[in-house]
Amino acid sequence: MEAPNKRYVIIVAGGNGSRMNTPIPKQFLRLDGRPILMHTIDKFNETDSAIEVIIVIPAEQVSLWDSLCTEHNFHKTLKIAFSGESRFHSVKNGLELITEPAIIGVHDAARPLVSSKTIIAAYKAAEMYGNAIPAVPINDSIRQIESTRNIALDRSRYCAIQTPQCFHSDILKKAYLQEYRYTFTDDATVVETMGEQIRLVDGNTENIKITSPKDIFIAEALLKSENQTLIPPKI
Repeated sequence: MEAPNKRYVIIVAGGNGSRMNTPIPKQFLRLDGRPILMHTIDKFNETDSAIEVIIVIPAEQVSLWDSLCTEHNFHKTLKIAFSGESRFHSVKNGLELITEPAIIGVHDAARPLVSSKTIIAAYKAAEMYGNAIPAVPINDSIRQIESTRNIALDRSRYCAIQTPQCFHSDILKKAYLQEYRYTFTDDATVVETMGEQIRLVDGNTENIKITSPKDIFIAEALLKSENQTLIPPKI
């Protein structure tokens, strides 16, 4: 399969803030003084300026986004699609804006700490194999719950899945022609249903998904640590 030259990322930002217990959707909450979504967009822009960005947000939040962009002088070239009733439908709406062969990454807006190394690895592997999914080892012990009993599992046989999940556009678009199923928890699941073998690449442990208030504090600490490593020590 010949790899397309174009690269896109669909950043899914359809959250409503319910788990955060805030009136502001989590993608617009402040992280180091700026909305989380802006950090996420910047990460892709800084990694590869050729990646074209599509954000998927609820139609009623567009005016809020515009006002935040004005407030933070954030004027990036990107396209906007409207979110749907589920993540599946939101990604599908984003895909409609891509009309040319491309490598498409799908990323959670609430993962602003994805590393450039993870992004590059996912896109490059997708060019070679048709898809690539970042994954990290599970460090905690895990157990499987079965009715009234539970069973210890070998954690070395499992991993935690992250984003961006990257695909050849023809594979991803074909997969999203399927009818929605509640088991479609991520894009890899949708594509795997079509018979595609999923390829894993190394993710980064800092690439957490911000879903609760405590995650903001963790992300702040990780971001501070990341910024410090980018500043060369004084001699």
